[in-house]
Amino acid sequence: MRESNRLLGLMLDELAGSIRPGMSARDLDDHAGRILESFGVPSNFKGYEGFPANICVSVNDRVVHGIPTKDTVFSDGDIVSVDAGLIYEGYHSDAARTFPVGEISPEVRRLIEVTERAFFEGIAKAVPGNRIRDISAAIGACADRNGIGIVRELTGHGIGTSLHEKPFVPNYPGKIFTGKLKAGMTAAIEPIFTLGRPDIEYNEDEWTIQTQDGSWAAHYENTILITDGCPEILSMGERERERTAEYEKILCESR
Repeated sequence: MRESNRLLGLMLDELAGSIRPGMSARDLDDHAGRILESFGVPSNFKGYEGFPANICVSVNDRVVHGIPTKDTVFSDGDIVSVDAGLIYEGYHSDAARTFPVGEISPEVRRLIEVTERAFFEGIAKAVPGNRIRDISAAIGACADRNGIGIVRELTGHGIGTSLHEKPFVPNYPGKIFTGKLKAGMTAAIEPIFTLGRPDIEYNEDEWTIQTQDGSWAAHYENTILITDGCPEILSMGERERERTAEYEKILCESR
């Protein structure tokens, strides 16, 4: 699991540095394919229930599962959510980032920042003896106090020798009946927030999920390992770790 996620973190760092105005979503997917080939590993998204690409690329009001096409061209001011994973010796990784393209509005930048912060506040509760609902409540509280919409139909999940395993990890509090968390468990935690209403729908390609009201959405995800102490983020490359150093203080200070 560590190696699978280490490679994924490297790939996402590389993709982050390549996104620019005028680039197409297909170009980004092709770049991801070349990186995967250099690692000698397959995407765990391509072919999953028929998904046709290496990564999901969702722009602006597209929430998740966007099919990267040549007709989707990034413009200055857009945001691009990239969801990706791979398989290393039978073990899966899964992570997502929302990247700005050029200069974005303060409102949209705040959406991205709140989504990222919610991830760290959530995993601060991912310690032995707590339950899934503790993670979910922390993520939801972060969204609520910032006036951000929470997409309820999409959740985090367990991960290991399969991409999606139990338990599911919602991004809002509720009556979630699971056992206590234990060291050694791995999960993909992924806040998915919107600037407007959280209602979603499928578009015509039957894969891409978008907001019903056209509001923009952000997605931030990492695969984590629950330890006897502070949870370990497995899918974070050095570039991303440096960028989010301030958020990681939340995690350290909580212990």
